[in-house]
Amino acid sequence: MIGGEMTVPLTERRAALVLKDGRRFEGISFGAEHSVAGEAVFQTGMAGYNEGITDPSYEGQILVLTYPLIGNYGVPSKETDYTGLPRHFESDRIHVAGLVVADYSFQYSHWEAVEALGDWLKREGIPAIYAVDTREITTVVRDEGAMLGKILFQDAATGADAEVDWHDPNKDHLVAQVSRKEPQVFAPAPGTAIGVRILAVDVGMKYNQIRCFTNRGVELKVVPWDYDFTKEADAVDGFFFSNGPGDPAVCTTTIEHLRTLLGTSSKPIFGICLGHQLMALASGAQTMKLKFGNRGHNIPCVDRRSGRCYITCQNHGFAVDPATLQPGWEELFTNANDGTNEGITHTEKPFFSVQFHPESTPGPRDTEYLFDYFIANVRACKEAGALLELPRPVALPTDRRVHVNKVLVLGSGGLSIGQAGEFDYSGSQAIKALKEEGIYTVLINPNIATIQTSKGLADKCYFLPVTPEYVLSVIEHEKPDGILLTFGGQTALNCGIKIRHDLERLGVRVLGTQVETIMDTEDREVFANRMASIGEHCARSAAAVNLGEAIKAANEIGYPVIVRAAFALGGLGSGFANNDEEITELCNKAFATSPQVLVERSMKGWKEIEYEVVRDVNDNCITVCNMENFDPLGIHTGESIVVAPSQTLSDQEYHMLRNTAIKVIRHLGVVGECNIQYALNPDSREYRIIEVNARLSRSSALASKATGYPLAFVAAKLALNIPLTDIKNSVTRETSACFEPSLDYCVVKIPRWDLKKFTRVSKLIGSQMKSVGEVMSIGRGFEEALQKAIRSVNDSLNGFDPEIFPADEDVEAELSRPTDQRLFALARAFAKGYSVEQVWALTKIDRWFLHKLLNIHNKTDALRLQSLQSLPPAQLIEAKRLGFSDRMIAVLTKSSELAVRQARLTHGFLPVVKQIDTVAAEFPAHTNYLYLTYNGSADDVRFEDQGVLVLGSGVYRIGSSVEFDWCAVRCIRTCRENGLKTIMLNYNPETVSTDYDEADRLYFENITLENVLDIYERESSQGVVLSMGGQIPNNIAMPLLRSNVKIYGTSPVQIDNAENRFKFSRLLDTLGVDQPKWKELTSFEDALEFCDRVGFPTLVRPSYVLSGAAMNVVYT
Repeated sequence: MIGGEMTVPLTERRAALVLKDGRRFEGISFGAEHSVAGEAVFQTGMAGYNEGITDPSYEGQILVLTYPLIGNYGVPSKETDYTGLPRHFESDRIHVAGLVVADYSFQYSHWEAVEALGDWLKREGIPAIYAVDTREITTVVRDEGAMLGKILFQDAATGADAEVDWHDPNKDHLVAQVSRKEPQVFAPAPGTAIGVRILAVDVGMKYNQIRCFTNRGVELKVVPWDYDFTKEADAVDGFFFSNGPGDPAVCTTTIEHLRTLLGTSSKPIFGICLGHQLMALASGAQTMKLKFGNRGHNIPCVDRRSGRCYITCQNHGFAVDPATLQPGWEELFTNANDGTNEGITHTEKPFFSVQFHPESTPGPRDTEYLFDYFIANVRACKEAGALLELPRPVALPTDRRVHVNKVLVLGSGGLSIGQAGEFDYSGSQAIKALKEEGIYTVLINPNIATIQTSKGLADKCYFLPVTPEYVLSVIEHEKPDGILLTFGGQTALNCGIKIRHDLERLGVRVLGTQVETIMDTEDREVFANRMASIGEHCARSAAAVNLGEAIKAANEIGYPVIVRAAFALGGLGSGFANNDEEITELCNKAFATSPQVLVERSMKGWKEIEYEVVRDVNDNCITVCNMENFDPLGIHTGESIVVAPSQTLSDQEYHMLRNTAIKVIRHLGVVGECNIQYALNPDSREYRIIEVNARLSRSSALASKATGYPLAFVAAKLALNIPLTDIKNSVTRETSACFEPSLDYCVVKIPRWDLKKFTRVSKLIGSQMKSVGEVMSIGRGFEEALQKAIRSVNDSLNGFDPEIFPADEDVEAELSRPTDQRLFALARAFAKGYSVEQVWALTKIDRWFLHKLLNIHNKTDALRLQSLQSLPPAQLIEAKRLGFSDRMIAVLTKSSELAVRQARLTHGFLPVVKQIDTVAAEFPAHTNYLYLTYNGSADDVRFEDQGVLVLGSGVYRIGSSVEFDWCAVRCIRTCRENGLKTIMLNYNPETVSTDYDEADRLYFENITLENVLDIYERESSQGVVLSMGGQIPNNIAMPLLRSNVKIYGTSPVQIDNAENRFKFSRLLDTLGVDQPKWKELTSFEDALEFCDRVGFPTLVRPSYVLSGAAMNVVYT
């Protein structure tokens, strides 16, 4: 089934999570409606709720999931694989006692789904609640430690909580509850048998551990926890001890049997999770209960023998105390975040165990190699007839750092479509990183409006074109040791390729990713061949260097095809062709800018997915952010709405693409950061690699701001061969930078087009970029984030509003051939009564996204039926949680924005302030990167600074670009230099001002009257600076003044005198300054009469606009 919907109850049933310390978190039920007690724990992974809740290690626990896609891809079928086990689950039932989430999707969309998560939970009798501030719960558990909890329903008649006793599952023999009752043998996967038999002790075994053995040709005998396996030592070739729940000390029978085995066994032994703890106890060591445990999918663990770091998935509340290890045992892995033990090994015998889950499901597959490692040793020992010591990996060199004294950084030059302020951000971060390492920096960039060219950043700046001639002349004069090519976009990259031989001749070392790798990713044919060499596939394609070759290739592949130009920026020269005539037109344009094109099978309608990947000199790899395009393939990523994290991928799909990304970056030899883009078939797991950008890109800036992970800064360090494990997470200042961020929120990016400024320009959007900027918004749910983003694109927009798209225009034509108005055409389609299925058929936008848009539309219709006075408080707060602004609610209820604000404040409805911290609150954050949301109950920060609030420039557009970011950053820095606390408000991910280390506090929010007032009042701000952000702050100057906000600088009254045409004219008259005749007009008739009186040509222009927007000279 592709899409479906859980039966939504007519009335919401309320329930609450109550913690032992008395804290109470109200929510709404979507599972079984009965009360339970257990231990409250949190998990910060990014996908895999189906696998997670069936993990036996969660037995008896109330699980709080922090990530924002619960229910999105539904629940798959119980179909079995060759083992006879369910293919998609980790046991035969749900093991959590209860489930608590921030947001739940009643609508699901996935090709494997057969039912909604809520329906499954109800059938299995598991209570679950949503609309809960999971971040606050995580913070409480993090600070206070794991504690007992209850999910309580109230009596319908009395309103009193149900009576349920507190219950500590750690005092139960949980292993006895979850372990199988009888032994069972699992045969190797068909055609894989290697003649090895292993006995596995089930102390809460996940099904994928069984598959990890049988897929490798092992016959696996699985026995209950209390089975006397010592009697079978001669009948098997090795022993395995599984994961499981609870306190390992209660498994006395298993420990005694294992102790005997360690003393007498001539067979290798491997343990995971609880099996690891049992191994430690049997060897004479001790275990301890952790404060809140490690439960996530992004936990870095360092192999103490090699120094390599691996990203692991974990689920445990107890750990081995390494100080109690007995002689003959040593630590194998250590947690890079908190320093706890993650593995032990015998120094001579092949006995080892790990705390994490190498079998994953859910989570990364990075350490699945341990099964191969164990099985290889089992085979070797069997062949030798004796125990053989485990092979030790080669230790990584301790210092591979590149020692350079002076580095040349290439900027991106002038702004252009596809290459804008994001490279000011990345270049500035690179220079900061180099200076932190004591390196003298030289910058080449002719763009005077950038932060990176400002005094005080680079040690020396050349305002020269980024071309081979000028770059070589600077090199000959400055004699740098190294050069960075990947921080200046396509301009710097192409320049570096042209001068690569000169760099060798002049002794200048290319830092980070090498030129050969860059060329391999830029040359479409070479790239496709390199992917094929590792078993990965791009779309069927052929390279062409002239029109004849392109037409021949298209006919061999079969239309439709997409043409992509090599060494091009922003999809320049690309497009879709359905016949010879269309490909001829495309190629004539493409060959004007590029020496080569790739003619490629069209996969229009597939999902487009992107991963930002980082690799260091020691081959440590992480994926920092994964993103999903709202629009299907066929629209350039720069033209598409993009959502992070991906919302419709299952755990298997998420990690399938993640594994491929790491495999590809390793094969290419990238050192630093790159991004990889995929086409994913929405009806299967078939995928194709579209391209790899072996440099910082606009997506890199978006990923940095979406996650809080300083990609450009880290990439510059990696270019010096500093390993990830030696770099600290600058947000927490405690944990390692070798980790993958956890998001407990949703990010939406929307492009901004200025096509109306040009006549005869096609408004169709496709595979070439036309957008001039982009916005990013953050919310606890998709609807909230989307509506924020829409308002960010243009301050005249209120949200997902059908009125923007004229009712008499052809909706179906717009949806099937999208323009910059597509989003509002979707709103109009729903207003006209189109169903999700009808809209999907026209657009191929995933049904999950369409259902979310329909939710907004339905709430819009409900608000239209109300006046502000009749609007129930519950409907008002629900609208705010769906991202409706005060102004939008005012329009729908025929009220005013300030009246809605007053009603909201009367009811006590205020947004809460949440942090972006890269770790979903698992560790404390030391930076104040913030956003506002109505989907929460507690602030993450205190408000004591009373800082100066500086309003940024907002989205880049023609007439307002990086120069206003320069103004805002200089203002912030000057205030801080003079001892003032500062607050930055901006929503543009391409900017330096939205770096979390520029201001004391950064709010990534719309620059609107509503938000400015909320932040100003919450922060008790000293005052607001309007004059640094261009037109957008100016537009709210007078409303802020009328709201008694203290404005620094020019008075809003004087701003209004300059912006308002009538007032400005009156001022000129007062001063005796001549001006052309003019008149303020509101109808065509009046305009024609004025033109007849003064004669043509005349100038038509509005007030409060930027760079002549909507201004025209009229001749007739």
